[in-house]
Amino acid sequence: MPSSYSVPAHLIDAMVRAALDEDGAADDVTTRALIEGDHWGRATIIAKDHGTVCGLPVAAAAMAALDAEVSFDTLVADGDRVSAGTELADIEGPFQSILAAERVALNYLQHLSGVATLTREFVDAVTGTRAQILDTRKTTPGMRHLERFAVRCGGGTNHRFNLASGILIKDNHIAAARQRGIEDLSDILELARSAAPIGMRIEIEVTTLADVRGALEGHADIILLDNMAPDDMRAAVDLIGGRAIVEASGGVSLANVRAIAETGVDFISIGRLTHSAPALDISLEAGLA
Repeated sequence: MPSSYSVPAHLIDAMVRAALDEDGAADDVTTRALIEGDHWGRATIIAKDHGTVCGLPVAAAAMAALDAEVSFDTLVADGDRVSAGTELADIEGPFQSILAAERVALNYLQHLSGVATLTREFVDAVTGTRAQILDTRKTTPGMRHLERFAVRCGGGTNHRFNLASGILIKDNHIAAARQRGIEDLSDILELARSAAPIGMRIEIEVTTLADVRGALEGHADIILLDNMAPDDMRAAVDLIGGRAIVEASGGVSLANVRAIAETGVDFISIGRLTHSAPALDISLEAGLA
């Protein structure tokens, strides 16, 4: 479990304010029509299913951004595993504000907890192997900081944060280089290394054992085995023999991730952690104080 919330506060504040504005939370006509402005309310956020919690500080920030009088007391921590019926937070304040911010707060909490929960399922599935579960750049635009944190809450590890933070030579890069007459992977790797900042690791995507040999000749730091069958992955791991970090990707599911991990790869990257995680069922039950 993360020891502290590592997403910068100013990023959280900007995101929740934009979400509240998008939702028209400052002008909730339904709530204003039915509830007096001076009515005080209390609410409890409750998990309706088992899972791994993430996003409580974001939910709290959404409430506070709309109305500083709203208090938000967490009862569990991000990264905690909870069962159905677990109370996650107690909220108190102007009832209009609680109801107006409810959807934004829950949207963040449900989505991020869904990412953390799915990540935890993959991490649990490879327990006892050397493999670590990685996310990818397949994140919701504007949500990468939060979704990456949710992966860590679920026990996963983050891949490069963005295009500026690491070199990953993929199939389209290789095809473009070959159109320029640079055929060998070793030469493509050398070209990338010559332009890379000092100390930046070079990763390359391969699909065959022949490509693995070329990546080794070019001294790749990380070799990404893309959509290989487990037997081919195992052969690739043996061929690499510790001379590079080995990552597997492509078509990874809970049904096959254990078999992939048992080939001996170091990392398994999974796009669905962030682009297809189902939201965790979480509700807010509220009433007048």
